[in-house]
Amino acid sequence: CLCTPSQVQLVVNALKSSVVSLIQDLNGNHVIQRCLNRLSYRDKQFIYDAVANNAIEVATHRHGCCVMQRCIDSANEPQKLQLVRQISRNALTLVKDQFGNYVVQYVLDLDFDIVRIQLIQEFCGHIAELSTQKFSSNVIEKCLRVAVVSVQTQIIEEIMQPNVLSLLLQDPFGNYVIQTALSIARPEQYSRLVEEIKPLLSTLRNTPYGKRIQNKIAKDCIDRR
Repeated sequence: CLCTPSQVQLVVNALKSSVVSLIQDLNGNHVIQRCLNRLSYRDKQFIYDAVANNAIEVATHRHGCCVMQRCIDSANEPQKLQLVRQISRNALTLVKDQFGNYVVQYVLDLDFDIVRIQLIQEFCGHIAELSTQKFSSNVIEKCLRVAVVSVQTQIIEEIMQPNVLSLLLQDPFGNYVIQTALSIARPEQYSRLVEEIKPLLSTLRNTPYGKRIQNKIAKDCIDRR
């Protein structure tokens, strides 16, 4: 029981040099999570400092990715932004990782401009690569859904580049990104995207990916009448 300031300080002093190793430990991560739940915002700042300074190491670990999400849940506004800034700076690395991508997806649900604009813009210029990778393709789909309109437009414009579009249409992960883009595109951009896709469909007619896109466009035509 942490009843006095001296008891709290004793715990903080004992743990502050080992935060990352505890987070990565099967049992130790529960100690850190208990501190997140029990300590005041000021007293648990040492956890946020350690996690922010070791964002990649924590977020790409099996236990660390879960603890980082709990850190976000337990944070005040400045602490939340402290973590979000580090995640945003390292987003291109995290998004390709089997655990790190979940941290990025979790952060994408936060209503901060740094998330809805700056973080997502880190992926612009890399859409083809990220859309054809198992973990990051899920993140690109989510980015399309949650980004502000100007950033959504920017991503779809990149998708419509001929070399990118033909690659994604034929890719088992990329074709889902195309389907999401079709679902969220504004009418003018949707029409241009469909016109860019149509000439490529004949080469994809006998593939499951091509059929999905073709069915999606056909259904949209019916729905939009």
